[in-house]
Amino acid sequence: MKVRFWGVRGSIPTPEPDRLRYGGNTACLEIVAPGAPEPVIIDGGSGIRALGDEIVNRSAKRVHIMLTHFHWDHVQGLPSFAPLFIPGVDIVFYTSRPPAVASALFSVQMADPFFPVPFAELGSNIEFIHVEGGKPFTIGSLNIDPFLLNHPQGAIGFRLEHDGRVLVHASDHEAGVAEVDAGLVDISRNADALVIDAQYTPAEYESKIGWGHSSYAHAAELARRAEVKKLLLFHHDPGHDDAFLDQMACDARKLYPVTGMTCEGKVFDV
Repeated sequence: MKVRFWGVRGSIPTPEPDRLRYGGNTACLEIVAPGAPEPVIIDGGSGIRALGDEIVNRSAKRVHIMLTHFHWDHVQGLPSFAPLFIPGVDIVFYTSRPPAVASALFSVQMADPFFPVPFAELGSNIEFIHVEGGKPFTIGSLNIDPFLLNHPQGAIGFRLEHDGRVLVHASDHEAGVAEVDAGLVDISRNADALVIDAQYTPAEYESKIGWGHSSYAHAAELARRAEVKKLLLFHHDPGHDDAFLDQMACDARKLYPVTGMTCEGKVFDV
């Protein structure tokens, strides 16, 4: 199983030159696994635009998109996702909201005067599947277990398993609620990789309590308790340039040595 990062930034895209080495697009990942030939995507931030162009070139006829939640930085790229406009392509959305609610939310996103093409008039065949924490499902050969995160208005994470390998994706999450943290530790136990919200430094977090995001120290502590094999810090703050993220990585490794920073365009072999 491989994961490719198409967008690793939180909150808003950052096209500034000093932020492009890690990447300026917002949250989007692609999961690639033998036995799951159809594209499997987590979140539709601005990074999904380039992924959509590549999927068109692959001539894929069915695409799976799992959404952690509906905050803007996780859905803002969907109106530019080319497969949505192609007749005969099936797009399956997996969301924590019932199908009618999810459809209505996308209809608002693409409503006049925000977007010229109404959601109901897109060319693809769109299906919504309601997923809930603690209720596993499958996509091809991927076994997926959704779980709840601590975030304003709610968010869900995903534990993905293929051929004995485990990837846990936990963005957006604010550490500090004992029950939720314990559940995240349990579902991440001995995972091969944990991709987790680490938007702030510990010092920054002191003025961001309640905003729904964690520090790298929180992420390192959760990884230590779960004994994950690789910690990957995600959802980089738009105010953090490449040099700042380099330093965050160094500081985080002092707390949990097997720590890396997610980077747009990077492929990680789970």
